[in-house]
Amino acid sequence: MAIDHQATKVITGKVRLSYAKVWEPEPDDNGNLWYSTSILIPKSDKETLRKIKAAVEAAIEHGRSKWGGKIPPNLKKPLRDGDEERPDDEAYAGHYFLKAKSKNKPGIAKPIGKGADGKTKFQEITDSTEVYSGCYARVSLNFYPFDQKGNKGVAVGLNNIVKVQDGEPLAGRASIQDEFADEDFDDVIDDDEDWMN
Repeated sequence: MAIDHQATKVITGKVRLSYAKVWEPEPDDNGNLWYSTSILIPKSDKETLRKIKAAVEAAIEHGRSKWGGKIPPNLKKPLRDGDEERPDDEAYAGHYFLKAKSKNKPGIAKPIGKGADGKTKFQEITDSTEVYSGCYARVSLNFYPFDQKGNKGVAVGLNNIVKVQDGEPLAGRASIQDEFADEDFDDVIDDDEDWMN
């Protein structure tokens, strides 16, 4: 049975990116290179969650042929509850999340207004500092069944990312301003010193 790509494709509402590795691929445990990001979906975004659940069900139906005609009892589904699985992570509170990945680099852009035809126009983003863990975006995803080494489930493909808003970075490193703002540098700051220019 051919997979119905319309039934398994989702364009999200406004979501937040976490663990965004969308500029350079990183190896998995088997050495395969992937672009990937976790996607945080607010629990209040019922429409996106409805679309994701429908796409997961469509992928499961397609997977029956891979899984011997039946749905496995231990099927892995991609949508997870941030409150339950990441209780100590403030960014995940009140969100569902999933991980999306692709062997191909996702398209990354921002909306720049409407054209004469009334359709939204986009500008490609090439500056890697513009799309990061913590920024907000709308993302194009596709859901597909997998069967690898006895693990069966539904995985999420990463297609395109449209940045819609900046957000507090979720990276592990604090900014210089945050770390050093309260420190005293009077002993090294001298307006006569040439090295500061």
